[in-house]
Amino acid sequence: MSEPNERNLFGRQRRANAAGGPRQKRYTVKVTPQEDVQLAARAIARSVTVPRLMVESAMNTHIETDTDRKEAIAELFAVRRLLANVANNVNQLARFANEEKAFPDDAKAIVQEYRVLVPRISAAIERLAES
Repeated sequence: MSEPNERNLFGRQRRANAAGGPRQKRYTVKVTPQEDVQLAARAIARSVTVPRLMVESAMNTHIETDTDRKEAIAELFAVRRLLANVANNVNQLARFANEEKAFPDDAKAIVQEYRVLVPRISAAIERLAES
């Protein structure tokens, strides 16, 4: 490969032209002076333009937004409330089993509820751990 071709492949700051003609949609983003400095510094560090940095960052599937994080936390709180309900039911079942010396048939349903909640907890924790 000649030097100019390598530059075009690996050193290009702008994105390549879009297939089928120019891009039709434009977004306007307003930032504070501090955000502008941060964006420019990140773009320079990656040898790209600020718009390219923003597009590539937004299109990256590995990026987690604050909204994603808040949703995972909300899910954990919801599951915690459900687990508290299940724990209460288990306590009632234990009291009944101790008093009556028999384990009720409905206990299997409560165990099944617990088994449904545990994967939800694990998934929410994994989403938080990935951030």
